[in-house]
Amino acid sequence: LRFTVQGADRRPVTSFATVHEKPLHLIVARRDLSGYQHLHPTMAADGTWSVPLTLPAPGIWRAYADFTVDTPAGQQVATTLGVDLVAAGSYTPKDLPAPATATTVDGFAVSYTGTPSIGATQPLAFRVARDGAPAALEPYLGSFGHLVTLREGDLGYLHVHPDAVAAPGEVKFWLAAPSPGRYRMFFDFQVGGVVRTAEFTVRVE
Repeated sequence: LRFTVQGADRRPVTSFATVHEKPLHLIVARRDLSGYQHLHPTMAADGTWSVPLTLPAPGIWRAYADFTVDTPAGQQVATTLGVDLVAAGSYTPKDLPAPATATTVDGFAVSYTGTPSIGATQPLAFRVARDGAPAALEPYLGSFGHLVTLREGDLGYLHVHPDAVAAPGEVKFWLAAPSPGRYRMFFDFQVGGVVRTAEFTVRVE
């Protein structure tokens, strides 16, 4: 996948701030929220970004470029841009899984406590355990975890980062939902040098 980020003058932007160890985070999710990837493209001198991308199933996928621009005036402007990608083939959208506060991924038990609400920032505490003991979470992109939340339907996008201090096996985020509805939360964490993603459906009322 190759793309550019263009300014108001239609010229490629080349000055980006490093946020969580990367100048640009690329989130790719299928529109039924049944697939998710968190990628980090590299930028050439002319402002062209590129990254190997495999879409594992047919359908429409939404790609989000999440970045912060360094402006000539010395300001930093956080921006998220989205575009649809189409993988050809027979596409039958999957139903969103029922809301749940616990799941497993690669032998890790992942759960969370907290209730997102509309317009008010609330804590969500994610816990990762293996064999009944807190997992030894490792820093990933400058944090002990990353949380991307997408709204069912229009795929409204939230990317939040955790508190600086985490209890063993625990990562706390602060989240405010923009509207009622169902959301899919994607929680990235790293153990043993391997990044894994736990997925949850949550209903906000």
